[in-house]
Amino acid sequence: MNTTVKKLIIFDLDGTLCQSKLPIDTQMGILIANLLQLCKVAVVSGGSWKQFEMQLLANLPKDCKLHGLSLLPVCGTQFYQYSKGWKLLYCDELTAPEKDTIINALNSAVKQAGVLAEKTWGPLIEDRSSQITFSALGQCAPLDEKIKWDADRSKRKKIKENLEQLLPEFSIRLGGTTSIDVTKKGIDKAYAVTKLRDTLKIPFSLMEFIGDALFPQGNDYPVIKTGIETIRVKDSKETTKIIKTIIKSLCSKQGLNCNCPKKATL
Repeated sequence: MNTTVKKLIIFDLDGTLCQSKLPIDTQMGILIANLLQLCKVAVVSGGSWKQFEMQLLANLPKDCKLHGLSLLPVCGTQFYQYSKGWKLLYCDELTAPEKDTIINALNSAVKQAGVLAEKTWGPLIEDRSSQITFSALGQCAPLDEKIKWDADRSKRKKIKENLEQLLPEFSIRLGGTTSIDVTKKGIDKAYAVTKLRDTLKIPFSLMEFIGDALFPQGNDYPVIKTGIETIRVKDSKETTKIIKTIIKSLCSKQGLNCNCPKKATL
């Protein structure tokens, strides 16, 4: 971290603030609430709005300062801000023919790769309006099974290579532990960060992005091309430590008592 006082801290969701498709824990909720007392916060994820509600919003403290929080589901193809309730600012929806093209290509790419799982939990393909997401073990698969299935990402890389041949007009990224996200061309987390800059009027130099998939082909990786400062984490435990450090640093730089963010009410 450099010495510049950041005005916006941006987080990925799954693998960064919480485990895949699971709620943030109590400590994480309090830390986010405390961070919001010092700067603006955004969360950008390939997950749907429903997942944001279940994983994040339902587990924040009751007195959390929501006006400073921006939420960008589905890799930033949707943008929500709070004003007497959550308001959708925009949604880059896929057309019905685009969805059909993507779904057909996904079915072909998985078959060609020869990696179809023997056991699955729920639908493999989810229509998220502005994104089609393939989850290799299904939308409701247990986390331990998902972690085992493609630990080195080699199975999804095979599928992605096939998809790139079938869908050159779309963006394709690895997300979560077993998923692949498909959006319109040029729609990725760099697009989301740019939308944050334009909407909040905060330059890239005053932003910081924290995510677990800041590796080539990962769905956080496009953020790097914006030039903003990034921190790659292993899991939510590491994110917890980083948020504590950020809070302490912001208090110091703003001339505040280190204990200034009071504990939010649960």
